[in-house]
Amino acid sequence: MRKEPTLVVHGCDAIQIPSGEKVRLEQDECVIPTQMLDGNVTVMTGRGFLARIDARDAGALGPEFAELAAQAARDAEARAKRAEGPFELTKVWEELRTVYDPEIPADIVEIGLVYDVVSEPVEGGHRVLVTMTLTAPACGVGPMLVEEVRSKVSRLPGVSDVSVQLVFEPPWDPSRMSEAARLELGMF
Repeated sequence: MRKEPTLVVHGCDAIQIPSGEKVRLEQDECVIPTQMLDGNVTVMTGRGFLARIDARDAGALGPEFAELAAQAARDAEARAKRAEGPFELTKVWEELRTVYDPEIPADIVEIGLVYDVVSEPVEGGHRVLVTMTLTAPACGVGPMLVEEVRSKVSRLPGVSDVSVQLVFEPPWDPSRMSEAARLELGMF
C-alpha cells in the first residue's frame, strides 16, 4: 500500500478518529493513507483529522485499494474455512486478532485491549463473553470496535451468543501491549 497523497476517486462515508463521528470524503479530496488493516483504510485528511474508510469502500481510493480490500476479504474467507469444526476458545482468540484499532497498526489482542474471553455451553452452542477496554474511555470508535468484535466472534462455528463487556478498570496503559506490538510501534 502506498502511503502518499491520494485523491479520492469517488465520495464515500468514513468514521472520524477518535471521535467516531460519520464524515464524508468527497471526490478529488486529497488524503494520505496511513494504514490498511483487514481491508479497512485509515487516512489523514486535508482537514487535519484521521478517518477510517470501511473495506467495502476502499475502492474510493482507487483500484489498488479495492484489490487490497478484496484480498483481505479472501483472507477472511480462508480464515473462516480454517475455523470450521467444533467450537474452540482458541478460535475466538484468533478471530480477535483480526480486529484492529484504527489509530494503531496492531490488533486489539496485541495492544492489550482484550482482558478476558470466557465461554459457557448453552443450548445450541456456546455463549462467549469478551471483556475488553479502550485506550481511552472517551474513545469515539469504541462502539465500532465492540460491534466488530461481536460480529466476528458470532460467525465462528458453535457460537450462539456473544456479549462484549467494555470495562475501564483496570485502566489501559501501554504496559499492557505485547512485545511484538511495542516493537511494531517503535516503543523499545
